[in-house]
Amino acid sequence: MIEMTVELQHIRAARERIAGKVERTPCVVSQSLSDRAGHTVHLKLEHHQTTGAFKLRGASNAIAALSADEKSRGVVAASTGNHGRALAHAAKLEGIRAVICMSRLVPENKLDAIRRLGADIRIIGNSQDDAQQEVDRLVAEEGLVMLPPFDHPDIVAGQGTLGLEIMEQVPDATAVLVPLSGGGLAAGVAAAVKSVSPRTKVIGISMARGAAMKASLDAGRPV
Repeated sequence: MIEMTVELQHIRAARERIAGKVERTPCVVSQSLSDRAGHTVHLKLEHHQTTGAFKLRGASNAIAALSADEKSRGVVAASTGNHGRALAHAAKLEGIRAVICMSRLVPENKLDAIRRLGADIRIIGNSQDDAQQEVDRLVAEEGLVMLPPFDHPDIVAGQGTLGLEIMEQVPDATAVLVPLSGGGLAAGVAAAVKSVSPRTKVIGISMARGAAMKASLDAGRPV
């Protein structure tokens, strides 16, 4: 089992690894949201990243942290789009093989974006579970290194660099609201923010129709 402890030192190390590969994105005041909330609301503009999302932070850190042997074997992941694109981009910069396993439900524009980065795409089944089975097969049979979208310490530490930036840009923040899906971003941001500003709240937010993390926490296991 992968050790999942991620602390401030790991996030700071991640920031050093990804320097020059990932943008330090702006954090700007949204006047319209501030007016509605009755408080100053900042937006962290992660769409400024090369691949259009925060996922590049974790993917870049995880690939940079691989050993020479692991890099020679290549990396693999299941993805619905953003993680796959980030991993493909980071792998291309490092000059290593990347295989992205996706279901038939992934939109063609996302497939095209990943193909243009030179990754090998495998279209498997009609769900992420089907895609993950192909990942497991490639790890077992071809020795590729699995770098999942969220459940990996180097991915979490990379995402945590976003939290460090937020607290440097808005040091008096009273709360940080984080999109919550698989939990990699929320875990990394929480580790960073709480380490440098224990008084600052970190709140994960999910859509009601896709609150898998809340259901998992309520059940005490992944669901």
